Amino acid sequence: MAFLLRVALPDVPGSLGALATALGGAGADIEAIEIIEHRADGVVVDDVLLDLPPRVMPDALVTACHELPGVEVQWISRYTAGANLSMDLEAVERFTNEATRAVEAMVDLLPSTFRTDWAMAVEFIEGRVAVRAATPSSPDLVPAAERWMQIADAQPLDPTSEWDSTVLAAAPGRDRFDRTFVVVVGRHGGPEFLTSEVARLGHMVSLAASVQLG
Repeated sequence: MAFLLRVALPDVPGSLGALATALGGAGADIEAIEIIEHRADGVVVDDVLLDLPPRVMPDALVTACHELPGVEVQWISRYTAGANLSMDLEAVERFTNEATRAVEAMVDLLPSTFRTDWAMAVEFIEGRVAVRAATPSSPDLVPAAERWMQIADAQPLDPTSEWDSTVLAAAPGRDRFDRTFVVVVGRHGGPEFLTSEVARLGHMVSLAASVQLG
């Protein structure tokens, strides 16, 4: 059973090895580790994709992590976006190779790249907000979607009454045909989007818009 663990730990030699040893001792099989943020206070935030046997409860991982000095578990949940973490460069390579539908291909890749539950791109068509692209698990549009079209840069979004338990982030784009759109991603229940994640999302949307040919 795949789980995603987000953990903050001291950015010093040996910390990651100690974490891996603790998780392995708790029964987890680590599939991938990705550093997602280096903080100014000497802390690094990692996403750890791991496989957990049915007999092992996620709480055991949390306990194992918190026994290490300076380690804090920020989030742990089932991971349903796929069996492996998709790195940013891999995602960029894939949607660049599909230039006639780069934005649509990027939307498809965002959940596995950013560990979100869904992603969608919205745009104005004849004065109304419409979905340009969406992953299969994306929810229906909400009235707040019209406000999303006004954002000028990548940013977290305020929760909506319809999705009050969903953490949202968005980034605007404009393709070479002068079509504007906004990409929105959501996580049910968290974790909150880090500043570095929001910046990455903005860069990826801009790149997809720049290579879009259709």
